[in-house]
Amino acid sequence: MKTKTAILIFSNSAKEDAKRKSFSDSLLFETLTNETIKKVKKTGLPFFHFTEAQQQGLNFGDRFTNAIQSVFDRGFTNVISIGNDTPHLKTKHINEAYQKLNNNQLVFGPSKDGGFYLMGLTKNLYNAKQFKNLPWQTSALKSTTLHYLSSTKITFSTLETLNDIDSFKDLKAILNSYKTVSKTLKIIILQLCFFAKAILKHIALQYLLLTQQLPFNKGSPKLVYINH
Repeated sequence: MKTKTAILIFSNSAKEDAKRKSFSDSLLFETLTNETIKKVKKTGLPFFHFTEAQQQGLNFGDRFTNAIQSVFDRGFTNVISIGNDTPHLKTKHINEAYQKLNNNQLVFGPSKDGGFYLMGLTKNLYNAKQFKNLPWQTSALKSTTLHYLSSTKITFSTLETLNDIDSFKDLKAILNSYKTVSKTLKIIILQLCFFAKAILKHIALQYLLLTQQLPFNKGSPKLVYINH
């Protein structure tokens, strides 16, 4: 039954995301969240959005683990978890994950930074203690997780690799990708990149002007003896 699977959107509010990321722009994250929810709704699957208001725990591992467990406790046997920071995530990726969960115990959507933009989990395999101790929010998450699974008899499947957004470098990668994003999101990202470039130019100009205004030091004065 389709309703045995639920989607968990695990992401902070736009205001909180803007605080935590390396660039502060709540409009970007508000747009990302709204677009993510629209894509999720198109699947027809029940979903839950856990922001910082619903998350419980002292660190990311604790909060994410508790959120997953909370969905399982509601009677679902499969959970597909996603964030809000992967602009190229499409409804088709979520539907593909749903289909793959029928034949696999785990499904992963790897991100280029070494993490995952999607995780599909089954309740009978879920081990909260092991899950929370994974190297979350590090570039070692994907390699550590898949290496461990490869050494076991646990079946898993992967989706295509996508970019997520953590820095201005990621914004440029999104724009330069052959994959499309919405017009609204593209405009916001272009504005952010333009603003960042303008700031760097301003800093460079101020540095140049400062170095030009510094007095030239000809060296320490020498004592000159004059013979009479």
